[in-house]
Amino acid sequence: MPTTTPQDLFAFFDAHGVDHVTLEHEAVFTVEEGPELKARLKGGHTKNLFLKDAKGRLWLISALADSVIDLKTLHKTIGSARLSFGNAELMQETLGVTPGSVTAFALINDPEHKVTFVLDAGLLQHDLVNFHPLVNTATTAVSKAGFLAFLKAVGVEPIVVDFSAEPATLVSG
Repeated sequence: MPTTTPQDLFAFFDAHGVDHVTLEHEAVFTVEEGPELKARLKGGHTKNLFLKDAKGRLWLISALADSVIDLKTLHKTIGSARLSFGNAELMQETLGVTPGSVTAFALINDPEHKVTFVLDAGLLQHDLVNFHPLVNTATTAVSKAGFLAFLKAVGVEPIVVDFSAEPATLVSG
């Protein structure tokens, strides 16, 4: 599968009228890394999980960095089978990214929509949202409207879940 580069992603944004600002930085692999980076970028910062359910269905979850995601119960909310993390090979094959670089922007590499996208309602409360641009050595900020335009342009209708509720609740999808 041909993999989109960050430059290809930025060109896609430009072609679809999505304003974007990118900050290059040292590689980060976890949400806990780079607090100084988050301080330099306004908006909602994200954590992204690539999952596979017991029936083989693939899932990508993008949530606020501090959201608590209970994988033991989430399947009940989103209507999946039991969830576990997808492996690196499957991630590369379907989303064209490697561990540490998982991002909602990788949906550009899934034209067959093999991956179901779950979006945290909390992210939609921010005017700006921040994701890796297919690599973990940069972070790209787009407006909420720009992010939703990106999803529409790649043909993805997210399942929206409120992860701040206990338990997490389905908002739409």
